[in-house]
Amino acid sequence: MNAPGWPARLAEGPVEVRPLRVRDGPTWVDVRRRNGDWLAPWEATPLAVTSAQLSWAQRQTLGIYSQMLRRLRQQARVGIALPFATVYGGRLVGQVTVSTIVRGAFNSGHVGYWVDRGHAGRGITPTALALVVDHCFGPAGLHRIEANVRPENTASRRVLEKLGFREEGMHRRYLAIDGAYRDHISYALTTEDIPDGLLSRWRGLR
Repeated sequence: MNAPGWPARLAEGPVEVRPLRVRDGPTWVDVRRRNGDWLAPWEATPLAVTSAQLSWAQRQTLGIYSQMLRRLRQQARVGIALPFATVYGGRLVGQVTVSTIVRGAFNSGHVGYWVDRGHAGRGITPTALALVVDHCFGPAGLHRIEANVRPENTASRRVLEKLGFREEGMHRRYLAIDGAYRDHISYALTTEDIPDGLLSRWRGLR
């Protein structure tokens, strides 16, 4: 039996979010390797795996992709993650992943996302994020979505602020990134914040 809201395929114009596939591996590796400077400063990495030990390219391989895919599929089956590929015009260009899903009284999850630098600025990430949040508050049955972003990551913060995510505070030394624990700003939305849906809000802004 599948967890609530999984699997799912959602689309708005040329932007689609869907489950990651085994055959996405070569494209994922290519996009990630080309985007090292764009992505590495913001992505969590275990302190045991520093840039001095493994280069960015060494962490973007088909083997790593296969491990990640197995882990995410297992988490999706038990309902603690909703891992989506972001697709634009039929090609994988990023990911949106809802993780650390906790049910019960909390009924919440954390969202993270990335996009190919060559596709940034086209509204792909906010569209994908709006699709995923509406899905979380609908079929997946969540009440709250949180996103945590480094203060220096102006592009990611701009996405959240455009969509109306509420800034809730600073988490000091929150995640290990590039060999050290980094501060993160917390943003969140609840179902009460967007009674008409986030995609509807985003369409109005566009």
